[in-house]
Amino acid sequence: MEIEQKKSIIEAILFAAGRPVNKNELILALELPEEDIENIVNNMQEEYKNENRGIEIIKIENSYQLCTKKELYEYIYPVLDKRTKPNLSNAALETLAIVAYNPKITRAEIEAIRGVSADACVYKLLEYGLIEEAGKIDLPGKPMSYKTTNDFLRMFGYASLEDLPELPRYKLDENKQIVIDDLIENNAEEKDEVNQEAPMPEREEKNMEQDIEENE
Repeated sequence: MEIEQKKSIIEAILFAAGRPVNKNELILALELPEEDIENIVNNMQEEYKNENRGIEIIKIENSYQLCTKKELYEYIYPVLDKRTKPNLSNAALETLAIVAYNPKITRAEIEAIRGVSADACVYKLLEYGLIEEAGKIDLPGKPMSYKTTNDFLRMFGYASLEDLPELPRYKLDENKQIVIDDLIENNAEEKDEVNQEAPMPEREEKNMEQDIEENE
């Protein structure tokens, strides 16, 4: 089978599926090893990019999906979808970021980080399909935990959560989640520092001493 035919088959599968297609599905369909599938898809991604095509292949976790380029969204949206454009508030984006960096986080933990109720934001993110329930946690009351979805990865252009920017300021536990107690403590320390009077620059301090001596 020629390489161009393999590309055509992969393109046809991704187009017809209209969803993320797992890499194993492509392996079974083309009867090729995983490395060959990855190389072919990577080559197709470069071709789409170099030819300035209106579509692209994105990777989501261990799957691939054929989709339109996000740069063309403003032209596509009015034609295909007449619904009100989804809009996330700053509070919802903050909540979404917390969930993304802390898979299987509870609503109480989100509220401990943000300092306000998270009910409305969580409901909105669930409605948009950007987060989903991740099971109950073994804590008093068995609270529900949340995690981001593949729709979140697709919307923000990440192949996996490992591609998220690092958070060097805060300590992470063994589950790669922010240690909430430390975060709250850090926020309190930052507020204390803001309330403290800033030290006078050395140059200004010397000038003030000179003015006092001259006046004397």
